[in-house]
Amino acid sequence: MSDTEHLRIARGTPAFRKTIVALFIGGFSIFAQLYCVQPMIPMFAREFSISAAAASLSVSATTAGLAIGMLFTGALSEAIGRKPMMVASVFGSAALLLLSTLVTTWHELVVIRTLTGFALSGLPSIAMAYVSEEIETKSVGFAMGLFIGGSAIGGMMSRFVAGSVSDATSWRTALIMVGTMGIINSALFYKALAPSRNFVPKPQSLRSLLNGYRLHLSDPGLRVLFAMGFLVMGSFVTMYNYLGFRLLAPPFNLNQTQVSSIFLVYVAGIGSSTIVGALGDLLGRRRVLWVTLVIMLVGLSLSLINSVAMTVVAMAIYTFGFFGAHSVASTWVGRRASVARAQASSLYLLCYYMGSSVVGTVGGVALALAGWAGVVGMVAVLLSLALAGALWLTQLPPVASAEQNDEIIPPAIEG
Repeated sequence: MSDTEHLRIARGTPAFRKTIVALFIGGFSIFAQLYCVQPMIPMFAREFSISAAAASLSVSATTAGLAIGMLFTGALSEAIGRKPMMVASVFGSAALLLLSTLVTTWHELVVIRTLTGFALSGLPSIAMAYVSEEIETKSVGFAMGLFIGGSAIGGMMSRFVAGSVSDATSWRTALIMVGTMGIINSALFYKALAPSRNFVPKPQSLRSLLNGYRLHLSDPGLRVLFAMGFLVMGSFVTMYNYLGFRLLAPPFNLNQTQVSSIFLVYVAGIGSSTIVGALGDLLGRRRVLWVTLVIMLVGLSLSLINSVAMTVVAMAIYTFGFFGAHSVASTWVGRRASVARAQASSLYLLCYYMGSSVVGTVGGVALALAGWAGVVGMVAVLLSLALAGALWLTQLPPVASAEQNDEIIPPAIEG
């Protein structure tokens, strides 16, 4: 047992229940504000007379701002603490979302969405560091899974509700609703989240910051996990960015509300993040990660079938695999990095959200050139690269001091 293990929050205690509720609320709020505009991409393209790729900047600019912001917010949290940064993130992003409803031009909206990304950056990587520091080691995967589950529900409900409300009224009304809920959630998050007990302030100089990044980038295992975040997140966001264009057009001819309902398959991600996260704790992450990528490839292949019912099944399978992969990979980063964990998490999420920004926008070019088959073909290449990386990771020697939890043998084998 480490020197601080006895101070960690144990599963089954009231403190644990309050903490995971707070993490769930935080994940819900942040990702609701991040992705509520995704079903509106075709609407933006029509209203502002722009291409599909340009309209996708409503998501891509936000994730780019988020990715760049995490290079700084993770280090800042090392100096001032995890909770203050996370609370400021939840509140500030909600306020900016409300401000975005006042824009009159597309460029103004892109600028505010980019600033929203900077504000959002104060939660994801810091939440990963907080969980690694404050939750008992054997429950880290479970707790992180619930945070990601909250993000799944936030992403699902905001996409569905915002898409339906924007169809019935306007996109501005939909964003006012999501932003108001974000303000309420920030107050609940502040009240429920337990203060840090194992955090020790470590003010960061530029030299120490660069040394921390260099340390993590020198680890081949972490480098592959960072690349995994880029490939998997880029593939996932691309599918959802352009699925609306496919379903609005022949042979489907669905309306905006019907298209928005496809995001309800996110419920598959809610279960996946928790179940697969727990399996990673039990079996070892190297034994689980590659399987989630195979599941994503199965869902991707099924999405080529011209059937609404099969599209729903395909996206449910694809979403299940994605949230499982992210749960395992993100937790693995936190466990493998024995020092400066917030910086390691920031690097992972930098790659993760840059994948969303870069691949999510390039997918619009693939759609314009070859339709839905072009999008699927591009994503298939990226997921194949990710699968190759996951298989390589199965042979990676663990860092004993940091990854001991990854090497737990299932009782049936151990006996």
